[in-house]
Amino acid sequence: MRIGLRILLGYFLVVGLAAWFLLNVFMQQVKPGVRSTQEDTLVDTAQLLASLVAPDLRAGTLDASPVAQRLRDHAQRSVDIEINGIRKRTLDYRIYITDRHGVVLFDTSRRDVGQDYSRWNDVYLTLQGKYGARSTRADAYDELSTVMYVAAPIRDGDQVIGVLTVAKPNASVQPFVERSQRIILQRGAVLLLLSLLVGLAFAWWLHHALARLMRYAQAVEAGQKVMLPELGKDEIGTLGRALEAMRVRLEGKEYVEQLMHTLAHELKSPIAAIQASAELLHEDMPAPERAQFLVSILEQNARQRQLIDKLLALVRVEKQQHLDSREHLAIVPLLEQAAQDGAAALAARGVQLQIEAQDVHVKGDRLLLRQALGNLLDNAIGFAPPGSMITLAARRQGERVDVTVRDHGAGIPDFATARLFERFYSLPRPGGGKSTGLGLPFVREVALLHGGTVEVVNHRDGGAEARLALPLA
Repeated sequence: MRIGLRILLGYFLVVGLAAWFLLNVFMQQVKPGVRSTQEDTLVDTAQLLASLVAPDLRAGTLDASPVAQRLRDHAQRSVDIEINGIRKRTLDYRIYITDRHGVVLFDTSRRDVGQDYSRWNDVYLTLQGKYGARSTRADAYDELSTVMYVAAPIRDGDQVIGVLTVAKPNASVQPFVERSQRIILQRGAVLLLLSLLVGLAFAWWLHHALARLMRYAQAVEAGQKVMLPELGKDEIGTLGRALEAMRVRLEGKEYVEQLMHTLAHELKSPIAAIQASAELLHEDMPAPERAQFLVSILEQNARQRQLIDKLLALVRVEKQQHLDSREHLAIVPLLEQAAQDGAAALAARGVQLQIEAQDVHVKGDRLLLRQALGNLLDNAIGFAPPGSMITLAARRQGERVDVTVRDHGAGIPDFATARLFERFYSLPRPGGGKSTGLGLPFVREVALLHGGTVEVVNHRDGGAEARLALPLA
């Protein structure tokens, strides 16, 4: 499982558990909170009404008192009020009054007058001087039928002479409870959705950054020319820059070691030849032989210089990860410049050159492309039979241009096909001698820098053909 997906799932798990916990707490606290508010209101109401009916209860005129009559009338009234979107059409208070023995003297519902309520907690506790309240189901099998009863003492001085209880069905506030719970669920769902979107955005950003870093690491592992992508200034960017610095150091160390090893190996032969010729020159010998050994020394020295120059050019392009600048270049002048550079070698070999090019443009480095074409042309001249024709062509193929250099020589042996682009690998040329073996590796590096490819194959009609493919400008 990808690290981005694992982080996303972990984030969702944490957010989901937190959301479930908070919603569960809120949902469980809504109903108790509303009922506590209702109870507080009932306490105030009961205390107020108890003080109002106390004079009539002391005088024994409760049943005929104006206060009792108004309480009866209040119970019969209807209303039409909207509270936060919830319609209220009835007054839900029930009020009853008992004497000091718990017998009901007054009841706004007029159904329990004369009943003994002394065992009910609201009356029982209040008569003992305690806070009396209870919640009782009107229907024993219906949890939503509970009614809250809150009592207040009716006093004559310090004595409790009765109890006034105010009752209100909990179902009357149930719509408010359900409305609050519904709002909490809706807001919680919105919050969870926003958290989901934030998590997705974060996971996408992390996956995108890690994917770019991973593609970079895979390209480095494959030996491709690649630049470190822009990763920002956060921890991932710091990690990427650290990997880039480590890559540069490791590649530099390995490259130098390999370069020194191969250079020392390739220089052994010309140095040995120069050493042998120089030693022989100390002896007496005929002038023609002495001249021959001097020519050998000069040739081997030129070979060393050519080897070092080409190796330095190859080093520069191998260490270069991208082109510093690109310009629009017409392909025809590039081919003509390469032909001009190889004119002396063509004449010395007695080989003709034919240019067949379409008018197309590429984008890149003029000098590097000119050197690469020169190397391809030099290889073709070296293997072309005297008096033959070399074809230098450029043709558009879709979104690229194929530059081909074809000779009419013996072609490429099967054993050498896979090694043509190895550093210092070369085949004997028909006229004798070998090249430095650095020309084709140089061309390959230039092609990579320009986003192109290069290959050398045997042509179906004989000879070899080098193909350099470059993107069109």
